[in-house]
Amino acid sequence: MVGGGIFAVLGLAVELAGGGTAIAFAIAGIVALITSYSYAKLSVAYPSQGGTVEFLNKAFGKGVFTRGFNILLWLSYIVMLALYAYAFGSYGASFFPKSTQTFWKHLLISLIIISITWLNALSVGTIGKTERWIVAFKVAILLFFIGVGFWSINASRFGPTTWTSPVKLVAGGMIIFLAYEGFELIANTAKDVKNPRKTLPRAYYTAVTFVILLYILVALVTVGSLPLSQIVGARDYALAEAAKPSMGSFGFTLIAIAALLSTASAINATFYGASRVSYNIAKDGELPELLEKKVWNKPIEGLLITSVFTLFIANFSNLSTISTMGSAGFLLIFAAVNAANARMHKGTESRRWISVFGIFACLGALVALIWQTLTTNPKEILILIIMLVLAFAMEVVYRNRTGRVILPLSPRAIHTEERR
Repeated sequence: MVGGGIFAVLGLAVELAGGGTAIAFAIAGIVALITSYSYAKLSVAYPSQGGTVEFLNKAFGKGVFTRGFNILLWLSYIVMLALYAYAFGSYGASFFPKSTQTFWKHLLISLIIISITWLNALSVGTIGKTERWIVAFKVAILLFFIGVGFWSINASRFGPTTWTSPVKLVAGGMIIFLAYEGFELIANTAKDVKNPRKTLPRAYYTAVTFVILLYILVALVTVGSLPLSQIVGARDYALAEAAKPSMGSFGFTLIAIAALLSTASAINATFYGASRVSYNIAKDGELPELLEKKVWNKPIEGLLITSVFTLFIANFSNLSTISTMGSAGFLLIFAAVNAANARMHKGTESRRWISVFGIFACLGALVALIWQTLTTNPKEILILIIMLVLAFAMEVVYRNRTGRVILPLSPRAIHTEERR
């Protein structure tokens, strides 16, 4: 979870929420925490590499609704990858003269996507073995940033008078919602987890709770360390800029290095999930059979096609557009997952009202995000609509052209799956 999100979208959150950025992160975190309940229950009941794809299939059958949402999940993964790559390029380019930063940003974006694709194609374990050390390093750096910076913050910079309107606060939390999205990837590993009934819920709840607290503290130190205008001016690498008042150029360099490692590891983790999602939905007949093939026991075709789309979005979109697309996509998907758990609450042994509340929380957050985007940058809504239409159009067109038929699960079949 502490991957590219916090490094990429912190400046964007400050631009929208002002001194209330910590509140915005808290709001987004609450929505994520509620949704993690549904994921924990579904992961224990239906462990598989498919994760979200399997949950939606089991709850609603393999109809147009589910197939469209499964493809939307894959597209949202691609948007997330683009965000992480954009952040990697931005922080890397900050080490070069301003006149050449645009060139270096796009070069680094392309290099990191191609490199991680190659490593995943060879062996996921190549990076997986070092992942725990990367996680330990980046969390330690953020805690160090909080510990050093907390004593020099100016509390008046995040007082209630500096907050934006309530709608903007919620919208600020929602446009950076994708900073919490990482917990969803736990579902893709559920089948490999020992003692899943205890381990999976613990993994979801501790991860989300810890990250909420971490993000709130990071936001407080950032806003309290610099004038809002200065944070917005360094929007693409705001966290590194916020380290300067307390740690000088050393702090800037330290945070930038942590950002490079964090975004690289986030790209690796998301590629892992995205390639397997494309494989699973292709296996179910929702994407071309090409994506269903495996090379070296890995879904290589899905990995490569995901990589090509990521290269395009990361190099030809801005940070705000990528964040809006990604957050909106995952809010819709999380609403659907909450609905899936609400529908199968008996099979997952869940309290139905929590998941129903999660549906309204996700949809309400999405409305706030859309409303804010309409008033500030309506062109981004058009891009979001295109993304949603594309998800369902890909399914309908592909189905009509190939004639691959996947019969929806009957209520009896769904009940049988729940008993299993």
